[in-house]
Amino acid sequence: MGEYVDLMALLVDLRLRDEYRDGVVANFEKIKAIAQVVNSFELPDDVEAAPIFEP
Repeated sequence: MGEYVDLMALLVDLRLRDEYRDGVVANFEKIKAIAQVVNSFELPDDVEAAPIFEP
């Protein structure tokens, strides 16, 4: 994950200070874990996205 953070920082021209890098990597690890839970939920093929979100 550290290599990903380094490459993305370079891509968006973000000068990530060394003292913040470990925290950024840790947050991306958390984001990855949350995304895996969301992405593991299978949707039926006939589900359509709503054109307008109404809570």
